[in-house]
Amino acid sequence: MMTEIRALVVDDERYAREELIYLLGQFQSVHIVGEADSGEAAIVKAMQLQPDVVFLDIEMPKVDGMEVAKTLGALKKVPLIVFATAYPQFAAEAFRIHATDYLLKPYDEDQLRQTIERVEELLHPPIATLPKRIDRLPVETEGEIHYIPLQDILYVHRDDKWTKIVTVVKDYETRMTLKELEQRLIPASFFRIHKSIIVNLAHVSSLTPWFNGAYQLEIDQRAEKLSVSRNYVKELRQRLEG
Repeated sequence: MMTEIRALVVDDERYAREELIYLLGQFQSVHIVGEADSGEAAIVKAMQLQPDVVFLDIEMPKVDGMEVAKTLGALKKVPLIVFATAYPQFAAEAFRIHATDYLLKPYDEDQLRQTIERVEELLHPPIATLPKRIDRLPVETEGEIHYIPLQDILYVHRDDKWTKIVTVVKDYETRMTLKELEQRLIPASFFRIHKSIIVNLAHVSSLTPWFNGAYQLEIDQRAEKLSVSRNYVKELRQRLEG
């Protein structure tokens, strides 16, 4: 059974949107759930429709594609971003914010096919290629690669441009995104409790109600209290309580 890819197409030029929608229509796995003609509309529709991937123009008035991508990156369900633009000079910035791909107008159908294949692999990786469970996390800092035992990691916290890995021994800073780390850690005993925090469940010492359905969590050997978003509380308790 073919798995559907829910796509949102964003471009302030109607004909550009129609062309891309037509080309995407040639792929049986792609289902266009919506389109938007501005950055503001793109953010609203992405929140409403929760697409798997957003095909996003960059040069748009008021809110451009880069700003849209950064805003969508803060959502609970972050869609994949494929920039679709006539301007090659934005490619470096696009990949700095972890774009899945960068399509240039006029569209090359072979490149578009490769993009769809990449999206399919990211959304639905074949079972044979799922990452094996690892017991150490490689982290590069200041030119050195540290191999951190997973059982030593207490929690991971994203702060602005850096991600802090807090362990029983010391703290590390890395430019790896929380999403990249989540893919490596979640197969083990880790759980996201907030959009910017992943904790090692093996080191959770207490969970305390806070306000508006949210909780505060404490970790072994640490004094700070970590915020648990109410959206994650139910599943977190199920994981902790078996």
